[in-house]
Amino acid sequence: MRFRLPLVATFAVVLTSTVCATAQEAGPWRAASTNARAITGDVFFSPLKVTINFTSFTIAQIRLLKTEEVLALFNPDNTTGGGNVFRVEIPSDKRFLHHNTLCGSESAQWIVTYAQGRNLQVAFFSGATPPILTVDALNDAPSLCGVFSYVR
Repeated sequence: MRFRLPLVATFAVVLTSTVCATAQEAGPWRAASTNARAITGDVFFSPLKVTINFTSFTIAQIRLLKTEEVLALFNPDNTTGGGNVFRVEIPSDKRFLHHNTLCGSESAQWIVTYAQGRNLQVAFFSGATPPILTVDALNDAPSLCGVFSYVR
């Protein structure tokens, strides 16, 4: 009985932090950018899945996005929002709107998000290793598949 209370408290803290970490992008998002309207359409994020054009893919949150990474990748007016790096497996042969793929002949392996108020920006990356999110690395990033904008 002595160990039960700390175990329950630890589980509650872990569950709360997981839900809070993905909360900013949770829910439905309408395609706003030209790329999003032409390729993905609307998207829906839940803690364990992302749904693109009515197809769901399992995601795993890897870590929170740092402020300098947000600035390097998305260049927002301010950094009052939050973002995450997710692991995903979207096959290269998966076709979305207008028979488009996310990463050409490569599978999308990473999703980087940044939510700020009613706006969401999403970047897809290919490659087995996590993307390096610095200005220098992103200037010549063959693994960057695209950046898409969404609104609520």
